[in-house]
Amino acid sequence: MGSAITVHKLNEQGVEVFCYSGRLVGEQGTSLTLEAHFNRSDVQFFGVTFREGDRFIETYYSDRWFNIFEIHDSNNDHLKGWYCNITRPARIEQGHIYAEDLALDLLVYPDGRLRVLDEDEFEEMELSESDRENAFSALEELKRWVEARKGPFSKLTAENRPRV
Repeated sequence: MGSAITVHKLNEQGVEVFCYSGRLVGEQGTSLTLEAHFNRSDVQFFGVTFREGDRFIETYYSDRWFNIFEIHDSNNDHLKGWYCNITRPARIEQGHIYAEDLALDLLVYPDGRLRVLDEDEFEEMELSESDRENAFSALEELKRWVEARKGPFSKLTAENRPRV
């Protein structure tokens, strides 16, 4: 497997909230993809159970205001969906990824349904007007990617393709 990568999740002010490790599985221009495993206790989240050991395929972009986590079950590796974080563009350095989370998230179910999360928390953040515009643009871009089955969303099938 690829080299170890440490992911640093930062809040909107650039302060580290937590970090964890993964393994590099792909590198393409302005993005890195890594594999990591959920290392917390099981949690029920809007109809999806994140279980300890679930496999996450995480793609970080240095030129986009989001990252995308593809989630697979730890027992049988079936696709549970995608969790997309609205962030400032990732800072990618040798062996490290720094992602400043802006609270706003998009949950994409395997059947293509979408759920926007944490809008209240996002509204309470003290962000520049430019950051807010970039965040909303990123959310719309993610929805377009889902509709077009672009990037990690290529696993959506024609029958369950969403109407965004």
